[in-house]
Amino acid sequence: MEICIRKYQDKDLMSAIAIWNQVVEDGVAFPQEDFLTEETGRSFFGSQTYTAVAEDILSGEICGLYILHPNNVGRCGHIANASYAVRESLRGQHIGEKLVSDCLVRAGECGFRVLQFNAVVATNTHARHLYERLGFTQLGTIPGGFRMKDGHYEDICPYYHEL
Repeated sequence: MEICIRKYQDKDLMSAIAIWNQVVEDGVAFPQEDFLTEETGRSFFGSQTYTAVAEDILSGEICGLYILHPNNVGRCGHIANASYAVRESLRGQHIGEKLVSDCLVRAGECGFRVLQFNAVVATNTHARHLYERLGFTQLGTIPGGFRMKDGHYEDICPYYHEL
């Protein structure tokens, strides 16, 4: 598998929706509970500051994606937020690392000064190790900040990275 990270295009819509919805269905990482449809997905991905996909150059398969957007407005509009999703069957193959690394570069190019993650679930150890390896700093822990799909609550760990 040879992965390239590139700008999202309209032709990626259905693959991006499927990957995003897998993470929503898992119920252990994204705060969203509603699935994207073709209509809401087109609007959602199109409204971001930047949306990228991870594509296997050999097969043309979309393997993952990220969205990048302001974390807040006005005087805090220079802080970005991002979300990452990798096709379930391809997790563990360092696609997430390529997505996050590309996002760090792209966020700076888009004029952001900081990339902040508001709600990394404490039990998401793979993501947390990746972020720490890439130079993110944990800001603390918010007890019971994330309601899991089964209804119990897990702590969340906000992270940031200066660009």
